[in-house]
Amino acid sequence: MKNVRYVIFAMTLMVTLLLSACGTPTPEVVTVVVTATSEPATAVPPAEPTAAVAAVAISGPQSGETMTWLDGSTLIYIPAGDFTMGDNGFDAPAHTVTLDGYWIQQTTVTNQMYEQCVKAGACAAPTQQLGGPVFSNPQFASHPVVGVSWDQSQAYCGWIQGSLPTEAQWEKAARGTNGNTYPWGSANPSCDLLNYANCYGRTTSVTAYADGASMYGVLDMAGNVFEWVADWYDVNYYGQSPVTNPTGPQSGQYRVVRGSSFETAKEQIASAIRRFNEQGDSGRDTGFRCAVNNPQPFAPYCQLTAAVPVAKEVSADSCALPEGTVINQYCAQGDGYGVVQISFGATWEERGTRIKCEERVDGGLRTLVCRGPRGIESTNEVVVCNPACTNRPDVSGVAPSCPSGYTLNPSDGTCAYTPILAQPGAGGCPIGYVTLNQNGQQFCAVSTDAAGACPTGLYFDELAGFCVPPNGETRAPFGIDDALFASQTYAGCAAGYAYNEGFQCCQPNAGAVLPGCAPGYTFDATQNACVPEYEEALGGTGCITVRVNTVKCTELADTVCAPIVREGACVANLQCQWVAGSDVCELRPTQSP
Repeated sequence: MKNVRYVIFAMTLMVTLLLSACGTPTPEVVTVVVTATSEPATAVPPAEPTAAVAAVAISGPQSGETMTWLDGSTLIYIPAGDFTMGDNGFDAPAHTVTLDGYWIQQTTVTNQMYEQCVKAGACAAPTQQLGGPVFSNPQFASHPVVGVSWDQSQAYCGWIQGSLPTEAQWEKAARGTNGNTYPWGSANPSCDLLNYANCYGRTTSVTAYADGASMYGVLDMAGNVFEWVADWYDVNYYGQSPVTNPTGPQSGQYRVVRGSSFETAKEQIASAIRRFNEQGDSGRDTGFRCAVNNPQPFAPYCQLTAAVPVAKEVSADSCALPEGTVINQYCAQGDGYGVVQISFGATWEERGTRIKCEERVDGGLRTLVCRGPRGIESTNEVVVCNPACTNRPDVSGVAPSCPSGYTLNPSDGTCAYTPILAQPGAGGCPIGYVTLNQNGQQFCAVSTDAAGACPTGLYFDELAGFCVPPNGETRAPFGIDDALFASQTYAGCAAGYAYNEGFQCCQPNAGAVLPGCAPGYTFDATQNACVPEYEEALGGTGCITVRVNTVKCTELADTVCAPIVREGACVANLQCQWVAGSDVCELRPTQSP
């Protein structure tokens, strides 16, 4: 009977998803559901009675503990304690602050996460011109959402039981307890640590800079996009703020913005720098992340997408580094050029927007002719890679899997929530569960999956030895078939989703969608699963960075070609070239001064 009801549920869920895809009227904005619904059960409860599981002692989340959250993000635990806030800047005198423990998102909110909130009816779409077109584009799914105001950001955080972090919470997550200048420490910023100073001239994936993580493992706390925080801005606030859990002034004209963006100069990267903006503004370089101070266990989603748990990578020993050598420098028509010889078959990419390269083949050599900024001496970088040593993870032969408590449908890559009875059967507890021995009885408790992760809303507690919710309720029946206890334990579902008492999980309402792939993953149709994504920026194994210097050139007056007004006379002079459309004659570029 139990198997039959899960088949019926799966068919019902498929019909619901198909109907929601056919028509997506704009749903009204609703608030987070914080209690379980009292709808009648849609199926017969288990025939066997479920024995009560006693509470288990736990150690609690430790510093840097991770937990997948209901929007697909990863939360990181920042422990309670003191830290030094400020760096003695004009509006940031150094002072000691004491904070309670809290959870904060490891990355800024991505386009894909934000789109889920929009489709659930709890968020308004990005309003900024450059934010709107990309947030629903799969190519930018793991990029930070931009073009959102403070109010839009706060609404999203409320949807996931959180709020924008206070200025103090943001700074502790970024600098740690050692007073680091930057999230990664004191080393100077570089394009390998963060996306800044137009390293790429645009946003990048929120997981692209693991080497730039803070001491807690929080990513992108410098570069990529600025971030809204909760506080009002006051230039004098640090001098009068409370020592414990400061939340900012009671009112103000501007909201605080922290961090830096893909355009920020090196001198403005330090993590203690404070910025501010109008609450209703929405910039193309401003996003946000959320803090969750008191996370409560939502019911699990009824369906998720399978994921490839591991990725094979090419060994550095199996591929040779490409050639990349500067072989010439020169001036032409006032511009400074550098010429780089590279290997045939290699891929390449400029770092930043201050240098532009064109590929040529001259005399059997493959070269890049790179033009630097006019009027100044400049040093820039070109990354050259051997494509045999690509960053693209090799997932061939790696089978997709589901979180613990879910069953894989290999035909479409979906994972259906299938809780089990608390008492183990003859074969013991299934994969993804551990066995507890209490008062002479055995019980199954949910544990980590093939990737070593707990299901959404749970973290692995070392003392308990299984996955528990952050509120410490070790008896929470995640993965256990107990409809009555589930309805008493879960904090319902997020806005846009309805709790199904019979199956003890959250289903999307019309127009809403289930969570997509986690940040750093993308859906692969051939695998029917989420796979580690390939960051489009070159770098890593099999790549070299070539420093290209271009000199400051004196622009000479063109007394040869500029006076020529007829095309025939222009092209007849080997020093000149005719510019169609502009109808002007100009000096032909050469590779020598």
